[in-house]
Amino acid sequence: MTDLYQSQRAMRHMRRQAMQRGVIAVLDIGTFKVACLILKFGTTAAPAEGSGVGNMAGQTAFRVIGAGTTRSRGVRFGEIAAMAETERAVRTALQTAQKMAQTRVDHAVLCFSGGEARSYGLEGEVVLDGEHCSEADIARVLSACDVPDLGDGREVLHAQPVNFLLDHRSGLIDPRGQAGRRLGCDMHLLSIDADVVRNLVHCLKRCDVEVAGLAASSYVSGLAALVEDEQELGAAAIDMGGGSTGVSIFIKKHMIFADTVRLGGAHVTSDIAKGLQIPQSAAERIKTFYGGVHATGKDDREIIEIGGDSGDWDKDRRTITRAELIGIMRPRVEEMLEEVRARLDAAGFDHLPSQQIVLTGGCSQIPGLDGLASRILGRQVRLGRPIRVQGLPQAATGPGFSALVGMCLFAACPQDEWWDFEIPAHRFAARPLRRAIKWFRENW
Repeated sequence: MTDLYQSQRAMRHMRRQAMQRGVIAVLDIGTFKVACLILKFGTTAAPAEGSGVGNMAGQTAFRVIGAGTTRSRGVRFGEIAAMAETERAVRTALQTAQKMAQTRVDHAVLCFSGGEARSYGLEGEVVLDGEHCSEADIARVLSACDVPDLGDGREVLHAQPVNFLLDHRSGLIDPRGQAGRRLGCDMHLLSIDADVVRNLVHCLKRCDVEVAGLAASSYVSGLAALVEDEQELGAAAIDMGGGSTGVSIFIKKHMIFADTVRLGGAHVTSDIAKGLQIPQSAAERIKTFYGGVHATGKDDREIIEIGGDSGDWDKDRRTITRAELIGIMRPRVEEMLEEVRARLDAAGFDHLPSQQIVLTGGCSQIPGLDGLASRILGRQVRLGRPIRVQGLPQAATGPGFSALVGMCLFAACPQDEWWDFEIPAHRFAARPLRRAIKWFRENW
């Protein structure tokens, strides 16, 4: 745990140095695409009041000056399966963005959806040294949180305080400077497979880029796709990517739960390819132009030409109806949504004061998906696009780029995490996940 704590602090320090030099790259290494943005930083901005962002992490104004996207290769379920192919894809996206920005970058922050993320809810309590809460008191209470035994080969990716308690007052965003006697803290910890991270870091080093930060795709997608009220009152962001679907729950502008379903848009494409006996590229084209999950009488009369260049005249001129295509796609989409519902139920999503669900990611653009999701999940569902950031190209404003835009916010406006404070790392007995949301059950 100490090595991990120091490595995260080193990456945070590296990010600050890159900001001082003026530019940094953000990368989204996904199963379907590898996307890169280059950010140029301006003057340091003061944290917004009530933003949940502390002065230890710091915030910086930025704008996008370069962008590059290429087809992902060598990545499955958000994890590297073929290093050389992934390296070529990352190099292509980086070089395209650098050419557009007319500058070179040496540091990058990246997000990924693999690693089998697991959430833990931790809590700690200490007696204040003085009459008012200080920075040192916050460090001590974070150190007092019971860190679970994560298991062999797993590391902490995020460790964020989500709630502070001062005496009998709960729901405090920042207790520094406030009077009291006892300080308590609830912290959300997200662990991932260490080998997945090592492979990503090694891939970036082979591309002559140092990793200055890591984040879970499910987390940064929520930052970009959820509006301020949804992050405050409680909402779930469902990032439906190519190889996996990320689930994250936010309340009081903090993530309190994250998980991953190993199903995505690529599985829908694969079902079409197998069902129609056509190449993956043709299946992706048909899904994009004609796909859906809700069939009507009109779809029985809409004819789709499958096409092909196999040389077999009859095979290359086959046709299907759109209703038949929907019949192939809908079962897989329903399976994905059923898995998402199971994850939300296990996290205690029913206990939130607001139960808004936001669908984002490239796979969320399937026509009729919001209606189907509303029936399966049984809650308010809307389609979410990433917020606009200065200089963002029009081509990168769709739902498929939510994680990438969220990485911009993560890089420039990070929330306080464990390693932003001078604390020792300890290892104690595990605590159940439900403690992560105990405080708002009692105080809402």
